[in-house]
Amino acid sequence: MGLEEEDMVDTRDEFVERALEEFEGPLIGYAMGIVKDLERARDVVQDTFIRLYQQDREKVSRGLKTWLFTVCRNRALDILRKEKRMVELDDAVALRIVSDEADPGDATDWDERVAQVMSALDRLSGNQREVIRLKFQQGLSYKEISDVTGLTSGNVGFLLHTGLNRLRSMLPDDLLDNLNPAKSI
Repeated sequence: MGLEEEDMVDTRDEFVERALEEFEGPLIGYAMGIVKDLERARDVVQDTFIRLYQQDREKVSRGLKTWLFTVCRNRALDILRKEKRMVELDDAVALRIVSDEADPGDATDWDERVAQVMSALDRLSGNQREVIRLKFQQGLSYKEISDVTGLTSGNVGFLLHTGLNRLRSMLPDDLLDNLNPAKSI
């Protein structure tokens, strides 16, 4: 005696649980034949049983098996249609889409500018290099830099000021003007 013939004494949870026990395996196999992927098939079957739980049990219990397979099929086909819309993108259309990413030439230019700055940074004194990196790479405050290095806040400020001035003198003027990659796009 299957679920379709049994009387409706059980609760909604029990009804869905018994349907799950009886039909989950066959539905996964069926959905997998459509979507060709086990995880997507499981998602389809999960959606099917969620919809079963939301249905009026009296309306679906007589033709439960048919209802489950119909819902499963429709959900699997919906996924395929959605994926087809997402996957099929004409190359000509793709070329017209504006990218948020920098142009490869801009990225190369940016990498070169960063390399110049890092090279100049390496020519500073150890203390200047350290406070500049702590300030600009790690985002520390003067007080935090002071705590890390054991230098006074005044000394940290002096090292930052003199180190940045020395960096400016070592770098080409146009490099500092265009150091922000967002401005060059």
